[in-house]
Amino acid sequence: MDRSQIENRRTRRVRMKQALRVRPADPKDGEFEELGTTQNVSQGGVYFVTQRENYYEGMHLRVMVPYSTTGAQNYEYHGKITRVEELADKKRGIAIRFISSTSKKPSKS
Repeated sequence: MDRSQIENRRTRRVRMKQALRVRPADPKDGEFEELGTTQNVSQGGVYFVTQRENYYEGMHLRVMVPYSTTGAQNYEYHGKITRVEELADKKRGIAIRFISSTSKKPSKS
């Protein structure tokens, strides 16, 4: 079986659109914030589509999902990019595996 066809997920994923906020965890990756929408989610991670070129496999991120500007349900996760897919129209699919989560709701900053 081709390696690309092997299922590496630990938990089932579900097609679900949720707002998310993504920021680099490492200062060497610069400072930016991206607000987007998930394409699918699982207990162990998320997948979203972007036009940014900043992302690379192995990059560590701070991810809030679901994200709300009111901060009502925001939980932050430390994640690592496990896959970057080149898509049509200069878009990229980003797969993030959660490494850990904060035990409390982060500030609205």
